[in-house]
Amino acid sequence: MRLAEFDYELPEELIAQQPLERRDASRMLLLNRETKTREESKFEQFPEYVRAGDVVVVNNTQVFPARLIGQRDPTGGRVEVFLVREVETADSVWEALVRPAHRLRDGARLRFGDSDLRAEVLGSSAKGLRLLRFKSSRPFETLLQERGQTPLPPYIRRPSGTSAEASAEDRRRYQTIFARQRGAIAAPTAGLHFTPTVIEALRVRKARVVEITLHVGYGTFEPVRVDEIEQHHVAPEFFRIEAEAAAIIDESRAQGGRVIAVGTTTTRALESAVNAEGKIEAGARETALTITPGYNFRVADALLTNFHLPRSSLLLLVSAFASRDFILDAYRYAVAARFRFYSYGDCMFVI
Repeated sequence: MRLAEFDYELPEELIAQQPLERRDASRMLLLNRETKTREESKFEQFPEYVRAGDVVVVNNTQVFPARLIGQRDPTGGRVEVFLVREVETADSVWEALVRPAHRLRDGARLRFGDSDLRAEVLGSSAKGLRLLRFKSSRPFETLLQERGQTPLPPYIRRPSGTSAEASAEDRRRYQTIFARQRGAIAAPTAGLHFTPTVIEALRVRKARVVEITLHVGYGTFEPVRVDEIEQHHVAPEFFRIEAEAAAIIDESRAQGGRVIAVGTTTTRALESAVNAEGKIEAGARETALTITPGYNFRVADALLTNFHLPRSSLLLLVSAFASRDFILDAYRYAVAARFRFYSYGDCMFVI
């Protein structure tokens, strides 16, 4: 299939720029794959669509402040650094997206404000990202917490000079209530809708909520740059499933419960962890699983997900779960009904 078949028109004003005051107040579009029907709902009603014995699987990755603003040394030219992955812990060497990259040759040096944090451009990685070595008299992690900014997606715009209070609010809200395992450069956005009230309602209905970890990395949001979608390959991302979580998921499946995957990242982790016997294998490893239409899902029975960018790997995954025509028709309906799109937007529940 061609990438152009996964396009749709979205008015810019439907791209959510701010989260709702209440996380669970978002709208939810319910899609039934069997009947090919849809209905509007609210996320606060999500537990009503969950049955006793179902297991709701969420991603507990935590976003770290991966965006740094620096200057070229000694010229003072502005440089934006978006940390992607630490490749050498002892020497603080990171893969990063750097802007403007074309002006930073190997050996270029950067400084970051009035701190003694410095970086040197070592070259490029196999993925085409820049390699930076950071140095400071203080622990890098400490400086990153002080100087790093929340790595909001580029479609969420914040004016320069945004107040510290507004930045702190983004740092809080661009994070799920499950966020415990630090390592993501983007939030698993389907999880942003959950509140303690929703979790309690799920437990009252005798459904289980299980946490797994997939650190959202460059692979999740990297643009699809090929015309034939079968040629696209998602960059590897780290995930971990604890033995207790695997056992609960397997038990629920054995007893006829559904596995409800919260988000595309959770879906990829689950589908990467299932073995030949159909069991979830606990452990930590990387996955480069790329899901496109035609993929045979072995674990996920239902999917809660936000609305994704046109021509993205995330839209390909959702289309694989529920068919391209059905999903794109739902997207067109959501546009006409003025749903809010992308990370801070509304969601849909595909059963």
